[in-house]
Amino acid sequence: MPYGVRDRRHAHLIPDWDIMRSDVVTGVAGSGPEDATIFCHTPVEGVSVVMVSYRTGDVLFVAIDAVLARDQEGVAELILIDNGNPPEVVAELVRRAEAEPRFTLVGGRGNIGFAQGCNLGARHARGRHLLLLNPDCRLGPGAVPALLAEAAALGDDWMLGCRVLDPDGNDQRGSRRALLTPRTALVETFRLDRLAPRLFRHHRLNHHDHPLPRGTARVPAISGACMMLPAATFRTVGGMDEGYFLHVDDLDLCLRLHRTGIPVYFAPHVEAVHHAGSSRASPLRVEWHKTRGFLRYFRVHFRTSLLFSLLGLLIGAGALGRFGIKAAQSLLRSARNGRPGSHDAGP
Repeated sequence: MPYGVRDRRHAHLIPDWDIMRSDVVTGVAGSGPEDATIFCHTPVEGVSVVMVSYRTGDVLFVAIDAVLARDQEGVAELILIDNGNPPEVVAELVRRAEAEPRFTLVGGRGNIGFAQGCNLGARHARGRHLLLLNPDCRLGPGAVPALLAEAAALGDDWMLGCRVLDPDGNDQRGSRRALLTPRTALVETFRLDRLAPRLFRHHRLNHHDHPLPRGTARVPAISGACMMLPAATFRTVGGMDEGYFLHVDDLDLCLRLHRTGIPVYFAPHVEAVHHAGSSRASPLRVEWHKTRGFLRYFRVHFRTSLLFSLLGLLIGAGALGRFGIKAAQSLLRSARNGRPGSHDAGP
């Protein structure tokens, strides 16, 4: 069936953003920071895995297979938001969605960004829990039932992450983090912990090089590559802030959960491999969206204090400087490869 054909016989294919499932919508649970509406379906037991994909590459199908594997007991459905994959990839996604009743494919309006894509996926989701999973993140064997087992003791409201690894098996930077604040941003951006270890070594943003806890432990923030939480909790905080297009939205969610009193946990014995940077999008545009997200975060959350405002200017200068360095590096690589610039216009 061609992608985009409205055929109610294939309820798992949703070719237009305005088409909902045939389930009864029981109400509207509130709006997010950018007035993003999160709809509440009659919940079913299990986990709704939400992926948002834009030119992800071949690892996308590896990630899909890992989610739908037999050892991932508890997966009620996989909802994939197609933000603009190549036609041949979309054709394969359609084929898989037609063959797998748990697989829902949603697309139709181009690249709407990661945060808005997550909210859209949550709007279609029916599972009692949501697992926001990057499309280049491969769950380890039995990861979903292991996360559910850990979550059983956490109460009603929580968010839970796992040990996110690089393909080489090392802990990925950002898999465990402090909250992003002016202090942690300054230390991490300028690596002040290297200049004055005694003063700043405990104030880094990233904690991936810290010793692993023996069991599931409460942490300030986790990686957005793999985040599980109850669907009701997601609605309580208004979902993802759609003011972010790409990057920093996960740190924003962790901060809002913290301020609401909802704990964030890290399960060290559950693993996922994140093939970061697998997207065929322009690296320069990715870096630009990361910089914009960084600046937005401090403008939204830390603009009331004069001191924080001054620190924000310094942090902003550092972020823009980092972007400038990345842009120069990208241009140099393009010149060496004989290309005038990056190969696509996507983020």
